[in-house]
Amino acid sequence: MLREVQGSLGRVVLVNVWATWCEPCREELPDLVRVQRELGGQGFRLILVSADFVSQRPAAAAFLAAQGVRSPTFAKAQGDQEFIDGLESRWTGALPATLLFDRQGRKVAFWEGKASYAELVAKVKPLLGGG
Repeated sequence: MLREVQGSLGRVVLVNVWATWCEPCREELPDLVRVQRELGGQGFRLILVSADFVSQRPAAAAFLAAQGVRSPTFAKAQGDQEFIDGLESRWTGALPATLLFDRQGRKVAFWEGKASYAELVAKVKPLLGGG
């Protein structure tokens, strides 16, 4: 997944960690998809990472398909603590968890919890700048 971020230099990248059993995650996903649709042509890229257990992956895939997700999606492969530590040292493990990278691939924001459409746009748009 981090290779995807590095391979997206020149784009603003938002990485969202979610799970099917997380109600705030399910509520937030349509707004994430909307931001991708509206800002994708301006250099924005959404990457979704499912924290679901292996047995829940079919349900996760079905949920993403129902939401019309067309952005890259990944599933957590490590144990929980290794996964958490590998993404963000400040992450408590709460979901959803979101990381935002600028066009140079620098992490510029991290937050836990659901963000609204307006909050997402307010965080992403300034990073898109002039191009």
